[in-house]
Amino acid sequence: MQKLVLVAAAPLALAACGDRADEARGVDHGETLLSVSASGQAESRPDRAQFNAGIETFSRSATAASEANAEKVEEIVAALRELGIAEDDIQTQNVSVQRVRWGDRKGQYQASNVFEVTMDDPDNAGAAISAVTEAGANVLSGPSLTMSDPEEVLNTAYADAYAAARGRAEAYAAAAGMEISRVLYIRDAGGQQGGSWVRGAEAMNDAMVERTAPAAPPPPPLAIAPRPQSGSPGMMVGTTRTNVHIQVDFALREK
Repeated sequence: MQKLVLVAAAPLALAACGDRADEARGVDHGETLLSVSASGQAESRPDRAQFNAGIETFSRSATAASEANAEKVEEIVAALRELGIAEDDIQTQNVSVQRVRWGDRKGQYQASNVFEVTMDDPDNAGAAISAVTEAGANVLSGPSLTMSDPEEVLNTAYADAYAAARGRAEAYAAAAGMEISRVLYIRDAGGQQGGSWVRGAEAMNDAMVERTAPAAPPPPPLAIAPRPQSGSPGMMVGTTRTNVHIQVDFALREK
């Protein structure tokens, strides 16, 4: 049986296989195996912003510290409501009252209330942070910019990767005077979405593990292309790039 192993994109190390291994890979007599690796990309603009805001207050009694804290929290929440943020998007993360046991405030009580704010308009995240700061928030972290449906963007990137693999396979087949007979195997090798790693699918059986080529190295973290946005002091919402990698085995046949 004739066997041709070609690789597109980054070089891949493929183990040589005998007839038994070829059968496990699904190649019939008269067919030639072509293994292609490819990458796909998709870019998307974050449509969600999240940040934590809160207040710490101190007093000689736990009751006074708690009352002062609750008063400031009401002012902070009111400032967010004025920006059109719904109460369902303001979720308490941590509430505590404790006695300070060291430092300049030793012997006093500390009341703390931290909540998470979720916004569907990242352009206004800067304005929201300014508003809670002016209302008295002295605990802040974020914002983090994310996508409400990251899976949709991933699917676009995987479709792009498969199209690239198919195009390369067709080019190889044409150069060898052959054509694609069928797809034997598709391996999801994962990738990266912004600053988050995307885990690929596991190999389906031991035979596939033996002949699976190492995945291409992950791309650099979070790719941002900033551009100014109106009504958002200090905030530049850019583009998040999603990169994924796949390996596809094609069976080729003579034309």
